[in-house]
Amino acid sequence: MADYLRIGEVASALGVSVDTLRRWEADGRVEFERQRGQRVLRSDRLPDLLARHPAPRSASSARNRMAGIVVSVKRDDVMAQVELACGDYRIVSLMSREAADDLGLEPGSPATAVVKATTVIVEA
Repeated sequence: MADYLRIGEVASALGVSVDTLRRWEADGRVEFERQRGQRVLRSDRLPDLLARHPAPRSASSARNRMAGIVVSVKRDDVMAQVELACGDYRIVSLMSREAADDLGLEPGSPATAVVKATTVIVEA
């Protein structure tokens, strides 16, 4: 089956569930072949399917997420400093003022700190 992709592999490539692909097949949006009782798609048909149904953008590959509450937001003309209380942790983020405004960040609002860093160095 080197020239074929199983339905689960197609679902992963499209960023949808296997159930979604089964519904699409029932609706005529995609046509799978059957091999040994499994739905498969010829691998050379995947690019066309991806073009018609692009995968949704992943929100983030960050693994460190901490739910919290916005404690303070300090804004100037360009930047915003946002402080979150996330359980035992205090997280401070610097972002554009526009981003803080778009997210509606205000003291008391729920937010999630998503931490993704290759290097963090703090020295005293």
